[in-house]
Order: sequence, then structure tokens, then C-alpha cells
Amino acid sequence: MQEFLISDVHARMVLDSRGRPTVEVEVKTQGNGFGRAIAPAGASKGRHEALELRDGGREFRGYGVRKAVENVNKLVRPKLIGLDSRNQKEIDYLLCKLDGTSNKSRLGANAIVATSLAVAKAAASTARLPLYRYLGGPSAYLMPVPMLNIINGGVHAGNELAFQEFMIVPVGADKFSEALRIAVEVYYELKDVLKKKYGALAVNVGDEGGFAPPMKTSREALDALMKAITGAGYSESEVVLALDIAASQIYKDGKYYVDGVKLNAEELLEYYLQLFSEYPIKSIEDPFMEEDYEYFKLLTAKVRGKVLVVGDDLYTT
Repeated sequence: MQEFLISDVHARMVLDSRGRPTVEVEVKTQGNGFGRAIAPAGASKGRHEALELRDGGREFRGYGVRKAVENVNKLVRPKLIGLDSRNQKEIDYLLCKLDGTSNKSRLGANAIVATSLAVAKAAASTARLPLYRYLGGPSAYLMPVPMLNIINGGVHAGNELAFQEFMIVPVGADKFSEALRIAVEVYYELKDVLKKKYGALAVNVGDEGGFAPPMKTSREALDALMKAITGAGYSESEVVLALDIAASQIYKDGKYYVDGVKLNAEELLEYYLQLFSEYPIKSIEDPFMEEDYEYFKLLTAKVRGKVLVVGDDLYTT
């Protein structure tokens, strides 16, 4: 159908939530469909992560994306114009083929992901459907439960917390808007808890918007979260916890540096199991360094059906 054919592609540089340059791409279709997407970027990256193409040099301290933007406008645009925006798989394959490298270093992963997302949004717009319905089909009705990172540690903060993210998950909500309301209430309760215990400086925020209090141990953070949950009037069955360890960031010379001590993989696994028994933790991300497949499997086997073991640096994007 003619209306789904891509009529234009345009990229530009914008700033992300950290104030660093990133790639924004707009895609238009002949049926007046329009999609716009911005490439995200993380502070901690896996060893095998696809490459964000940066310019280097003095401008933006090397974080500029002029080359990635130029790649979209000069190399990608001519290849996409005239293609059916609904053919997402074929377009994604074309982008990867056009790049031709194993780590997306020619076009840049930032250029590729922004373009791919913009195509999907343009197709949804042309079909006059919300993106979730366009991608998920008629049976797409279940909204995800939000996981909210409200205490920052690791490379996301300047404190001594080894774990990167301490999250709350409002599983007791019946709908997304209710989950968001619960999370906001717990967030502000946590602010009061931290301010009372550590002082006003404790409610400064980290790299991802969560509080970055002067804590030293994981239990300190988990205890503060539990106090905030109960203080806001909720129970462990209504709001549970999740962790992003980003363990590759705390791994050095065969040891993990956690809460002021050095642990081997077996000791770290036992530490996790102990935390799971003490707190309502239902998800843990990157619990071991990204190439420790054995201990990822061991932990998964031990907590199967009870705690989600999630890979980020393990799988990379």
C-alpha cells in the first residue's frame, strides 16, 4: 500500500538526559505517517556492546555525533526512501547489512537504533494505531509493570554503594497509572527517610535520577527502601524490590568488590541468596561479570520461579 512507503528520513543531533549528544531520527511516509526516535545511551556498557559512534576531538569532549547523523542523512536515507515501513525485519536487516561490521561501528549503533525505532513509529502512525497495538497486534493489552530506580549506586552515583540500581516494583497495582502513583508516593517517602537519617545532602540525585545517599552497604539501601514502602502505607506483597548489580563494574582480578569486602563468585552467590531471604527481591540484573556464564546458570537454577535473573551486559545490544 502506497501510504506506508517511506518518503523521507532525517537525522539531527540532540542532547540526552545526561546532556550528552545523541542521534534523533525522523521518518515520514506517503500516508502522512510520522515517527521520531532518539538513541538511548547507558553509563555502564558490556564488553561486547554495539558501538555508539562518537566524533572524538574537543567538541562536546569527544561525545559529538555529527558523523552518525551524517551517516543517516547521506547513507541510510537513500536506501530507505520508497521502502514499505511495515517491513521492519527487512529494514533492520538492511541497516545491519549497510553497516557491515560485527559491532555496528561503521554507521554507529546510535544511528541504527534511532532509525529502526523511527520506522516502527512511522508505520504505526500511518496505520493510525498506538505503537504498542501496531507491534503487539489485537491481543496486546497487558501493560508492563514499571521498575523504578530510586537509589543510585555504582557508576551512576558518587557514593560507596557497589550495586548500580536499587529499584521498587509496584506489583500490587491493577493498572499502570496506579503503579506510577504508588511509586511516586514511595519515592517521596524515601526522600523523607533519607533526609531524616543522613541530612539534606542525601537527597541529591545520581546519574539516573534516583537518590545518591552517602551509604556504604547494600543492606543500608534495601532497609531504606523497605522503610519507605511501609511508611507510604504499602506491604511487601504490593511493592517488591529489584536490583541491577552491573557486576562487571565491580569485578577486578577475579574478585567482586562489594560493601567494602572482596568476594569470589561463590561467595557473591551466597550473598545474593542471603539478601533474597531477607528482602522481597524479585529481579536481579547482571549479578556476575558478563562472561561468567557458569554462575549466571547456577544462580538461575537456584532461584528459578522466585527471582528473575536478567542479563544486560551479559547479552548486550
